[in-house]
Amino acid sequence: MAFSTDMGIAQIQTGLRAGDFTAREVAQESLAHVKAADEKVHAFLELTEEAAFAAAERIDAAIAAGSFDELGPLAGIPCAFKDNMNQEGTHTTCASHMLENYVSPYTATCVQRAIDAGCIPLGKLNMDEFAFGSSTESSAFGPTHNPWDLDRVPGGSSGGSAAAVAAGLTCV
Repeated sequence: MAFSTDMGIAQIQTGLRAGDFTAREVAQESLAHVKAADEKVHAFLELTEEAAFAAAERIDAAIAAGSFDELGPLAGIPCAFKDNMNQEGTHTTCASHMLENYVSPYTATCVQRAIDAGCIPLGKLNMDEFAFGSSTESSAFGPTHNPWDLDRVPGGSSGGSAAAVAAGLTCV
């Protein structure tokens, strides 16, 4: 069985354990899917390809060493983080032009815990500017659209996160 971006968490982890595909393939296919599908939805503000491939390398090494189960509950699962959560080396803009050049010098605890649990971090997700809003239309970098109906909003200040999951761009 080959990796598919419409797989759920259990299916991805089963496929990784069985050697049906690698974590690198999960990262490559997931990033390619985001690049192809996100143009209309606009859930992502930044892709973190280097971090995704570094995580995939760690996961593949653990699989080769027979220690996949020690990685954590998110091992091999594509994820992304709202753009108000710091991840070292990424832009954390809070969807505001005021912070568009800010590069985080550290990683927030919640983000680090997800990475430590084995996720493959794909990027940073759109939101209402400084999380002030309820539709993800007030992002300085453009609105996020509901992937099921592009004329509608995904809702909430975390609309980029909701749209990314609903569009199958990330599992968590």
